[in-house]
Amino acid sequence: MHEMSLCQNIMEIVEQQCRQHEVKKVTDLWLEIGALSCVEPSSLEFCFEVMCKGTPAENCKLHFIPIPAKAYCWNCQKSVEIQAHQDCCPLCQGVHLQRQSGDELRIKEIAVE
Repeated sequence: MHEMSLCQNIMEIVEQQCRQHEVKKVTDLWLEIGALSCVEPSSLEFCFEVMCKGTPAENCKLHFIPIPAKAYCWNCQKSVEIQAHQDCCPLCQGVHLQRQSGDELRIKEIAVE
């Protein structure tokens, strides 16, 4: 379950921001999750809840913002949405795609008290 190590990284960032801005309580956290990131939101939520105990983010609510997977097709020279890493272009069926988004897991926003 790689969600645990992802949560460790998220918590490091959140705690660093709390120290930097002298924040005592994190209430909400918005995460952008790419369609191809292989991150399971329910697993991430479970791991986050476990890791937050005793930290400024304890009882913090997670919000997930889905990011569609997009790629540039070199054949038809269009930006297209894809569903999987090995997808063909949905417009021309070309196989020469350069992924532009969909793999990310990013902290978008942190709400504090």
